[in-house]
Amino acid sequence: MESQAPRDKNVHIDDSAALEQLGHKQELKRNFSKISLLGLAFAILNTWTALSASISLALPSGGPSSVIWGLMVAGICNLCLAAPLAEMLSAYPTAGGQYHWAALLAWPKWSRGISYVTGWINAAGYVVLTATAPLLGSTFVTDAITFMHPSYKAQAWHQFLIYLAFTLIALVINAFATRLLPLFNKAAFLWSISGFIIISITVLACAAPDYQSGAFVYGKFINEVGWPDGLAWMLGLLQGAFALTGFDAAAHMIEEIPNARVEGPRIMIWCILIGMASGFIFLSCLLFVVKDVQNVIESPAGALLQMYFDATNSKAGSICLLVFSIVCMVFTATAIMTTSARMVSKYLLNLSLQLSSCSFPCVVFLLTLFAQTYSFSRDRGLPFSHIWSKVHPTLDVPLNALFWTTGWVIVFGLILLGSSSAFNAITAASVVALGVTYAIPPAIHLLRGGNLLPEDRPFKLSTPVRWVCSLVGIAWAILTTVLFVFPPELPVTPTNMNYCIAAFGVILFLSVGTWIFDGRKHYKGPLIQMSMDGATLEGASMAETTCTSNVEDDMKSHKPE
Repeated sequence: MESQAPRDKNVHIDDSAALEQLGHKQELKRNFSKISLLGLAFAILNTWTALSASISLALPSGGPSSVIWGLMVAGICNLCLAAPLAEMLSAYPTAGGQYHWAALLAWPKWSRGISYVTGWINAAGYVVLTATAPLLGSTFVTDAITFMHPSYKAQAWHQFLIYLAFTLIALVINAFATRLLPLFNKAAFLWSISGFIIISITVLACAAPDYQSGAFVYGKFINEVGWPDGLAWMLGLLQGAFALTGFDAAAHMIEEIPNARVEGPRIMIWCILIGMASGFIFLSCLLFVVKDVQNVIESPAGALLQMYFDATNSKAGSICLLVFSIVCMVFTATAIMTTSARMVSKYLLNLSLQLSSCSFPCVVFLLTLFAQTYSFSRDRGLPFSHIWSKVHPTLDVPLNALFWTTGWVIVFGLILLGSSSAFNAITAASVVALGVTYAIPPAIHLLRGGNLLPEDRPFKLSTPVRWVCSLVGIAWAILTTVLFVFPPELPVTPTNMNYCIAAFGVILFLSVGTWIFDGRKHYKGPLIQMSMDGATLEGASMAETTCTSNVEDDMKSHKPE
């Protein structure tokens, strides 16, 4: 992999002009530096925190060997997915990300349909992923209470109220402290890295010299899930896959960072590398200080607190270490909501300007089927989707999209009151959904020869590297999609059944169904906006100009590699 970033520090890329060439006006201010955007991307991954929250699921399914090496396998495969996506980001730096690239690269006949379905799945994945941070944060809090007061029995409504608090904090920060978001994301990055370092040093120092052997940490295999050993180990990979999901955040925030074509791809790659390194060290430290792995797996207060207690032999000390993870979940909830709102706003804006009215009610976006159906008009006379896409003139944020996202996160929390299995299925479906959208643009690119990107992109892969990375990444996306729908253990019961396939099936069914009945007639692809002599042409007059035709012309103007 080679980066062809400009070496001259005085070279300045006119980001607004580059964005305008792709058919979009600059609407959001470029407030994010590369450090603050790296902080946001890493806050979404927050790899070591996600690993600490899910380690109790991976330990019975492969043991320490699956926990450690599963993360490395997931990291390498995610890097293979991220590399071609970073190249596309460098060529086409728009917040639409995957659904935009899919439209740009796909065959003209299929471009609109692929873009439409990819946009649904990606936006749905991010909206649902927004619910995972409040879930993990509320779980940490209830685990801490259980740890300090063993007689306490956590109730679903207790966790829901804590879940709601995390969600509302994220909303307030995103809506009313937008100018502080870059600083907030820098703080998130520093807090997460500091927490990782402090916890790693503390547990090793407190447990010395009573450590587990290297053979245990890096080679111990455990299978308590009933599946064959090979499959059990592979199911343990899902912990690493979950911990590294969301690296495309750099793409969805790219219109708010200067020098986007250069810095965006770097951030996408670096957040995975930092996640892999911090996760490997953190997991190694935890496993070295474990006293009895069975106690960790069965602990009523959760595996993480039990590991901290094994190391420190202090309940107060264990809670102090847990505070780092709880605060990280505040940062993560805020960061995912930031990205989700941009993704939803961008996608709904494209739909609102390009879907015309029809007799069959069309659902603009996943899950709005339950509450809202929209009629679309070329003259922008749209009831709701146009509202979600607005950027607030004073706050400089897509405020309505934030409220829209928050509303659905609260709805998902209400599902938690009724069934934790249903809620877990929805959150697992978010990881599957994002993984699928990561694979779609590289797959299309390979099928079309793999040489469609313009030569002037700053981040460039050699042809062999592009093919290898894309093939490995696509295979990984297929594998994790299959593994995420497996029940976690045998025998399968209604309680432990994995309903992820049903949740993702709903996403896929609605996205394809609405395309067949409505989108194929009216959706024109990513929004086209062009400035001409200071005037902006958009809406009905531009609806006849599809993204595909512009891209085909653009591709013809570039000599293939």
